[in-house]
Amino acid sequence: MTNNTYTAYYIPAPSYWPALGCAGLFTLFVGAANWLHYEWFGPYLFFLGFSIVVLMLLGWFSHVIAENQHHVFTDQTDRAFRRGMKWFIMSECFFFGAFFGALFFTRYWSVPLLGGAYNPVTHHLLWPHFSAHWPLLNNPDNSLFTGAKVAASPLGIPIINTLLLLSSGVTLTVAHWGLRHRRRKLLIGFLVLTILLGLSFLVCQGYEYYRAYTEHGLTLNAGVYGSLFFLLTGFHGAHVTIGATMLIVILGRSIAGHFSPDNHFAFQGVAWYWHFVDVVWLLLFILVYWL
Repeated sequence: MTNNTYTAYYIPAPSYWPALGCAGLFTLFVGAANWLHYEWFGPYLFFLGFSIVVLMLLGWFSHVIAENQHHVFTDQTDRAFRRGMKWFIMSECFFFGAFFGALFFTRYWSVPLLGGAYNPVTHHLLWPHFSAHWPLLNNPDNSLFTGAKVAASPLGIPIINTLLLLSSGVTLTVAHWGLRHRRRKLLIGFLVLTILLGLSFLVCQGYEYYRAYTEHGLTLNAGVYGSLFFLLTGFHGAHVTIGATMLIVILGRSIAGHFSPDNHFAFQGVAWYWHFVDVVWLLLFILVYWL
């Protein structure tokens, strides 16, 4: 239960977790960039940064959970948590919005421009044999970026993944219903099912990536189409991984009995995030795979 005293204002002690998280993210992204450029130290920096971020999350999560269990939070703290989560999801909307913007700009402006839609002279002088079709498999200069053999199909794994994520949204809603009505077995059972559906999505996406690289020639070096495909689906997969990790934490807390019908914002916050991930996938399925 939160403290119903509106005049109380909880101020946490100074924390080093944000600074540690920034250091970990910086190391992770520097390592990833150098790994992509085939520097020998890139993978080491990447996994060092990843380990720091995991350590930060474990420490920070455990610290906040301990505060919650000691009932130090007030109604004001609860409102702050909710507003913070809403702004975080809003920032994620802008994050993916930028990637979708890059997709639309490339598809409806850059590629037609290279094909002579707006300036035929440029097309005839630079790449007279270039055909502006999307998905772009025949790049303007295939000596630099060899295009994919085939485009990613919406049939097969993408449809399965869509069903998996949509089903996980339903199971998570049922788990939330079980929590609000004190149905402990329903809560835990459907949380486990939600996690299994999310992990199944990641396994299927990993298999799709394997086939894309080994059979379809769809790689990060397959020109702008390959780059955008892996940029959008890869970051979404990273968000599914984060969401599944959050669900596992929530499952552990549910088993430990940390939540009650009137005090379970951590569960709600994770549910909001998971439903956001579901919506982003629907957009990806339509705009990247289907259209």
